[in-house]
Order: sequence, then C-alpha cells, then structure tokens
Amino acid sequence: PLTVLALGLAVMIGDGACSYVSICFGKNRQEDADCAVGSAVTLSVLVGVLVAGFYAVFQTPILLLFGATEANLAYAKEYFTCIPIYVFGQAINPIIRSDGSPRFAMASMLAGAIANCILDPIAIFALRWGVMGAAVATVAGQVITAAMGVWYLCHTKALRLGKDDFKLRGKILAAYLPLGLCSFLAQISLVIAMIGTTMAATNNMLVQYGAGSKYGADIPLTVLGIVMKVFQIIISITIGMSAGCIPIVGYNYGAEQYGRCRGILWRLMGAEFAL
Repeated sequence: PLTVLALGLAVMIGDGACSYVSICFGKNRQEDADCAVGSAVTLSVLVGVLVAGFYAVFQTPILLLFGATEANLAYAKEYFTCIPIYVFGQAINPIIRSDGSPRFAMASMLAGAIANCILDPIAIFALRWGVMGAAVATVAGQVITAAMGVWYLCHTKALRLGKDDFKLRGKILAAYLPLGLCSFLAQISLVIAMIGTTMAATNNMLVQYGAGSKYGADIPLTVLGIVMKVFQIIISITIGMSAGCIPIVGYNYGAEQYGRCRGILWRLMGAEFAL
C-alpha cells in the first residue's frame, strides 16, 4: 500500500502533465507545454523528498499499522528505504510518452525492472545482504529509470525546455494537476481498499490468528503478499492500456477532433473488457 501511495502521487503529476502537454500540442501552445513539463519535474522531486521525510519520521507506526510483526519489522524497515525514490521515475515516464516517445518510456521502465531482477539474486545471495539487498536492487533499478528520464529531458523531440520552465507556477499547476486527479484516485482507491477493508484488517487478523496455526503468523502474511502481487499484474495491464491512450486523446481533444476521442474511448473499453 505504501508503494501504491507513492505511485499515486507520481501518476497524478505525470499523467496530469502528460494530458495537459498533449492538449497544448493539439492547440499549438508550445510555451505552456514546456512550462507544464518543467514544473512537473520540479514538483516530482519535491514530492519525493516530502514522502521520504514523512516515511522516515513515521516509519515504525506506519509499518505496525499494516501488520508488521516482531519477526519481520526489521526486514520491513530495511526494504522501506526504496519507496520514496519511486516518485521521480514514475512521474517522468508519462511525460516522455506525451513527447511522442512511448518506446523510450517503455525501455526506461524495462531497463529498471531488468536491472532489479539481475541485481536481486546478486545482492541477496552472493553478497548475503538479505532483505537489504532486495532494497538495494530495487533502488538501483529505479535510479536507472530516473537517469534515463533525465537523459531524455535533455534530448526531447517536441519539447523545448529552458531554465525558466522549471519554476512552479500556480496557473500551470492548476491546469494540469486536476487532469491527473483521476489517475491518483484510481491508485488511492487500491490503498483505501487495502487499508480499510483488506490489507490492514487481513494482515492483523493473520498475525493474531495465524500465530495459533501450525504455520505461524509470517507464512499466511507472505501468502497474502504473493496473491496481491498476482492481482497487481492484471491491474498494471489495465492501467497501462489506459495510460497509453492519454497522449492520443489529449492531442485530439486539443485539436477539437472529438470524434477521434470517442473512437479511442470505445476501443479502450473493448480492450479492457477482453482483458
């Protein structure tokens, strides 16, 4: 849930900026598009720092709220360090798509994921770092994704970023953040479900009653985590298809091609139904 919360903040910034930039391109408003991207970069860095600070201060209470036990609290704290770095790379990715480079956006995500998979066994087993090794591998993957995002911002296609574009402007923020609110709510709804009705309640019940079973408390808790990961695969595909439509819809909306927007909507709904 904590990772999803960080992702929700990232996609609110990234998807909002992506939508607004695409609309601006459709209306030939280059300057507004550049300002939106620059402020989104700055805002994602600030949000990442704030999330890191909040998680650092309230680390133990938050982990206990989500059902951490005496046996796994130390491991949870070790892995906890990877969450805040998540924000920047995830926020930049939609912006890359809005600039007309969906393949690079996908490549940057895959590069981080592949690096994570390769480094996991090395850090966990070869270096014997355990859960901390898993966190190090995750952070390394996120750093690669973020670094590729920074490189792309220096080699954009349609965007022309200058130093002044990275200032936070209330008018620009008010224009694109509401566009990302839907993406934020989609992610937060998962967190609310996990906290309010599923994860926190289930975690704590598994800790309390699982301790009395032959498996102990930690095995049932691990099983739930595995199942939620499988569930996340389906959710990720769903979100991925809709995210891919954002720049296309935004551009056509800005160009007042509303028929195309409706056509994309129906095709997306059909694809989601088939999934």
